[in-house]
Amino acid sequence: MHLQNLLVGVFLSIASLSSAFVIPDDLSQFPAPHAADFVKRQQSPIPYGIIITHCNSPGVVALTFDDGPYIYTGQMLDTLSQHGARVTFFLNGVNKGNIEAFPELVQRAVNEGHQLGSHTWNHPSLDTLSYADIVAQMTDLEDAFMRILGFYPTYMRAPFLMVTADVLAAMSALEYHVISASIDTKDYENDHPDDSWRSFEKFRAELDAGGTIVLAHDTHQTTVEILVDNMIAEIESRGYEMVTIGECLGDPPEYWYRSGR
Repeated sequence: MHLQNLLVGVFLSIASLSSAFVIPDDLSQFPAPHAADFVKRQQSPIPYGIIITHCNSPGVVALTFDDGPYIYTGQMLDTLSQHGARVTFFLNGVNKGNIEAFPELVQRAVNEGHQLGSHTWNHPSLDTLSYADIVAQMTDLEDAFMRILGFYPTYMRAPFLMVTADVLAAMSALEYHVISASIDTKDYENDHPDDSWRSFEKFRAELDAGGTIVLAHDTHQTTVEILVDNMIAEIESRGYEMVTIGECLGDPPEYWYRSGR
């Protein structure tokens, strides 16, 4: 069964590559997404079940935040609003963050132009699960998104960035874009005001090396109160635009979510 699923996933991924990474002319004019925009089985130009580490649009950086929503997410949204920054939040069902405990933050993030993605139901390392359990991690969170928003994401990030052939096959079958990172701040290792500079220096070094998709966490107070301000200042000083994952890949907003299969 796993071999059959893997072959299906590989076939879907290869087929989608022929139309992948089409970049619209003007990403800045995209409106915030709304539930009415989404219909079943929209076909995005971005491939499903393929690990994505970099933006393919010039002059942009995609800040992404995992594990929320949590008690610091509202402050994060305030900071982002002050700078006109759009980011992507990869949310959990039950973890440190909890999608159903903070539905107002989930709705606010969408209303303010941010993108939401899946970070699985309860944050297991997917490489330890069976194919069926991988699928359940995704569909259980889909159900929660449906209860709160009436639609669910087409983008996901695997906990701990652990991706296997079974994970990619499942994401192809479920039609999820698999987002990794080219800048990993490791902010959870530096979750103290005296240590935040370590994550910032790692961010700068990997930005210098051409990284464009940034991994951090809105569940850590030091990240929200110190690191994010420093990263935004650095990005602005370099003249980059802060955009969502969908925008940085040239994927129109109507493909970021769906309301059913």
